Amino acid sequence: MKIYTKTGDEGETSLFAGGRVPKNHLRLHTYGTVDELNSVIGLARAFDIDDALNEMLERVQQELFHVGSDLATPLEADVEWVVRVKDEQVSRLEHEIDQLSEELEPLKNFILPGGTQAAATLHQARTVCRRAERWLAALNEEENINPTALQYINRLSDWLFVMARAANHRAGVDDVIWKR
Repeated sequence: MKIYTKTGDEGETSLFAGGRVPKNHLRLHTYGTVDELNSVIGLARAFDIDDALNEMLERVQQELFHVGSDLATPLEADVEWVVRVKDEQVSRLEHEIDQLSEELEPLKNFILPGGTQAAATLHQARTVCRRAERWLAALNEEENINPTALQYINRLSDWLFVMARAANHRAGVDDVIWKR
């Protein structure tokens, strides 16, 4: 199988369920940013990080492929093979946020992205996630999308914030406090 297809040489690409759109289409910005988010999470995992957190991050990377395929397929497309984001995935993120938060000191100040390399990279992932959420919100204004995908990305940014704090905590590194 060749990596290059040459089908996008004129500035268009195919959607999963068929049809072609320009490469600057809002839908592509959206799932392209989700792909970027997945890469940043992969970078965070390349650093020294607690095994349990690493497993959770890998699961989220797998789920982000589902988010990407969900977004690459118009909601009205009649395809059974596309995995759509489900409420259970949002609930699992919420549960893990609550679990991880129990081991952390309550926040009394804003914190700066930093600490361990893994935590700093997870903070970067959080900002990419917020950008993906902005693209999703814009796409949602233009086209029908799976509303659970938007909820998932919104919750994921909170999850990444708590995950970054947990990575620092488990490594014995304090969060970096913002000073007025």
